[in-house]
Amino acid sequence: MDIGHLTERLMGMDDRTWARHANPLSGWSRVAILPLLALTLWLRLRLGPWIWAALTLLVVWTWLNPRLFPEPAALTSWMSRGVLGERVWLARKKTPIPAHHARAAMILNILAGIGFVPLALGLWRYDPGLVLAGLALTMGGKLWFLDRMVWLHTDMTRPDG
Repeated sequence: MDIGHLTERLMGMDDRTWARHANPLSGWSRVAILPLLALTLWLRLRLGPWIWAALTLLVVWTWLNPRLFPEPAALTSWMSRGVLGERVWLARKKTPIPAHHARAAMILNILAGIGFVPLALGLWRYDPGLVLAGLALTMGGKLWFLDRMVWLHTDMTRPDG
C-alpha cells in the first residue's frame, strides 16, 4: 500500500466525502495546513504544553475539512478538478492511467517529499531559510501535482479518452 492509499484510508474517504472535498473551499483551506503545522512547531517553545492542543486542532481540522463543506454546485474549478484527478490517480491500480501522468505524479511526489528534509531540519534548528525552502519545495510540489491531477482528470473523463 502506498502513502496515498494509506492516507485515504486513515481519512475515511468514501464517495460522499470525496464529493464534498471537491468543493474548492475544502481544497484551498487545506493548503494552509502545512504552513500552520510549521508555524506551530516553530513556536513549540513558546507554546509549551499548549503545543498539543494546537497539534490536535490541526489533526481534527485535517480530518473534518473534507466533510464540512457542501458538494459544489459545479465541478469546473481548478481545485475541484484537481481533487477529482487525485481520486482518479488513487484508483490507478483498478483503472490504469496514462504512463506520462503516472511518471509525472511520481516525480512531483518525490519533489514534495524532498521538501520535508529542509523543512524538518529548519524547524529543528530554527532556521527560517530552511523552513521556507522546505515549505516552497513541499507545497510547490504538491500544487504542481494537483495541477497534473487536473490534466489527468481531463484526459480520463474526455469522451474519446
